[in-house]
Amino acid sequence: MSKNIQSLVGKLSLLLMEKKLVLSCAESCTGGLIAAAMTERAGSSQIFDRGFVTYSNDAKMDMLGVPSNILEEHGAVSSQCATAMAKGATNHSLADISVSVTGIAGPDGGSAEKPVGLVYFGVASKSAGTKTYECHFEGSRAEVRQQSVTFALEALIDYAGDYS
Repeated sequence: MSKNIQSLVGKLSLLLMEKKLVLSCAESCTGGLIAAAMTERAGSSQIFDRGFVTYSNDAKMDMLGVPSNILEEHGAVSSQCATAMAKGATNHSLADISVSVTGIAGPDGGSAEKPVGLVYFGVASKSAGTKTYECHFEGSRAEVRQQSVTFALEALIDYAGDYS
């Protein structure tokens, strides 16, 4: 894990402890990297409930309750899916806030409409609204995944900082 990610995990963990919040993750293209980063830190059981690795559409529907019509109409790589994943992670866990990530890490699988490096994020809570982000990352598969973890942690820090 990079020093930057370790630093972000530390900052987010302290913020979650201070606000007495618990986190869950719903991950597709990152395959559990966010959950792994969060749980690498000692004491993470105080602020982390669970992670959902929902790589397939069936997993997104079964584990998170993502409606099939979202996947049919917009695809798994969409802001609508990221929103549904984040809400689903919050609703199917003991967490106060959750983050979702779904995208195309590459090197294949992209199209003109949805290129490699396109990643959507959702951050949701039981009591506040959902924020969704669209990012376009460049680099290898590993680099896109690491940039996604970094962005997700930064988005969570912003969201949790505003949480009351």
